[in-house]
Order: sequence, then structure tokens, then C-alpha cells
Amino acid sequence: MTGHTENSLGASLELQARQPAVDEGRPPLLFVHGLGHGAWCWEHWLAAAAEAGHPAYAVSLRGHGGSPGRLRTARLGQYVDDVVATAESLPRPPVLVGHSMGGLVVQQALARYAARAAVLVAPIPATPAVPSLLEIARRHPLDALRIVGGGSLPLRAEYLFRELGDDDARRHTDRCHGESAIVQYQLLFHRPAGPPLGDPPVLVLATPDDALIPLRGIRATANRYGATLEEFPGMGHDLMLDARWREPLDVMLGWLRTAL
Repeated sequence: MTGHTENSLGASLELQARQPAVDEGRPPLLFVHGLGHGAWCWEHWLAAAAEAGHPAYAVSLRGHGGSPGRLRTARLGQYVDDVVATAESLPRPPVLVGHSMGGLVVQQALARYAARAAVLVAPIPATPAVPSLLEIARRHPLDALRIVGGGSLPLRAEYLFRELGDDDARRHTDRCHGESAIVQYQLLFHRPAGPPLGDPPVLVLATPDDALIPLRGIRATANRYGATLEEFPGMGHDLMLDARWREPLDVMLGWLRTAL
């Protein structure tokens, strides 16, 4: 089911939702996508989380997916506003689940919103993402120059997937789009988020074979939050879409059963 919620300015944001057959009171999950993606990228995890008994929601940040808004002028703090407003609109406080850029958005949202827990999926680290730019430059120097020049990072299949078939990979990359140049600069130079409200438990899911985010920064971020870190060798940056997407999802669902 796809509906809409309002952000802090009253703009309507796309909100995809899946409900369990029986609501047994398990905490809702609010999924936050990464750079150039939308709520659509959580299609596998949304359905499987609902089957496991969790009300599951995925928001498209302003200018992404089916949400309105000017992408060119969007700022990282506005994405945080979108997540906090969406979380506050849900019937019960959710677990925040953020991928890549969305993982950094969740880190910043935790400083403003007392979430039940948080899951960071291949997140932009708590520290500036300059190592990611260097990794991109090593693989595709012109892509790095494009970012520095204010263009969007081309979301190539080789950046996102390691095991997914070519047809499925193309289907996903065709749905990706550009990103705010302002936000891309902010990712490179941001300051660490403030401490989380309420000291929620945190899980970090990552892959040592990530083509966009070096694992060292992700491990440091896990240490900063006292988080459990689980790694999935052989998978690509888009853990929720690569061929073995169910493995990190099952780890997350098992962790939620014990952490909450």
C-alpha cells in the first residue's frame, strides 16, 4: 500500500506501507533510503518485515520517488525533518532503518527523536565521507570530478551490487535518479550527529566488499554508537536489493527480537 504523510512544512511525502496479518504489538519499522533512491528500494524488506509481524513503512524523502520537493536545493537537515515528521505521524514509535545516506539521516534524526532502536545499513559514517569520494575516484575518476563539480553521482550497478543478475541490476539502477548537489557536499563535510535521545540500541549491517563506503568508517561508526556490527562478505552496497538480501534482513529481525 502506498499512501502519503506530511513533513514539517505540510508537504505530502510518499509513504509505502505493509501491515502484518495480525498486529501483535511488535514495533513498527521506518525505512529511509539512500542517495538517489526512493521508498521503492525497500520492496523486499517491507514485505518480509510485515510477514514477520512488524508494521513496515518506507518514506521517500523530498524530491525522491513519489515525493514532491525541489531536489536541487534540498539540504541534509530537511531530510532529517522528513524522517522525524514521518516517525511522529506513525501510530507507535518506530525503529529507524537507514541505508547509506539514509543511515546518516537516521544518525541525525536520533539526536532529535527518541526512536525505539536504529539500524544503519551500509551507512555514511558519522565522520565526513571523504574516503568514499577517494574510493569513487579510484574506480571512476570522472565520477568523482562530477561530484566535485556539482553533478550527481551516477549510480552504476558496479557501485551497488556484487551478486545480482544483470537484468535485475539494470531494473534497479534505471529507477535511481540524481541527488542534491548541496547534500552531496554535506556528506563530504558534515559533523558527527549529537548523542541519541533515550540511548536506543543500534545495529549496523555492512559488507567488506562495499564499492562506495570503506568498511573502516562504518566500523568506527558502530563503535561510536556501541552498536552490534554484522558483516556480509560478497554482497554489494545495496544490501536490501542484492541477491542475498534476505540474509541481512533475517539478522536484523533476529536482533530486534532480542534487543527490544
